[in-house]
Amino acid sequence: MDTELKSLEDKIGQFVELCHRLRADNQQLRQDLASAVNQSKRLEEKISSATSRLEILLSQIPAEDDA
Repeated sequence: MDTELKSLEDKIGQFVELCHRLRADNQQLRQDLASAVNQSKRLEEKISSATSRLEILLSQIPAEDDA
C-alpha cells in the first residue's frame, strides 16, 4: 500500500511539474505571438508607405508619346 501511495505521489508530482512547465511555455508562446503580430503590423505599414511613395514617383514620370 505504501509503495502504491508513493508511486501515486510521484506521478502527481510529475504531473504538477509538467503543468508548470506547460504554463511557462504557453506564456512564452503568447509573448512570441504578440511580438510577431506587432512586427507584422510594422512591416505592413512599411510596405504601405513604400507603395504610396512608389505610386507618387510613378505619377511624376512623364508619359511616353507613342505617336
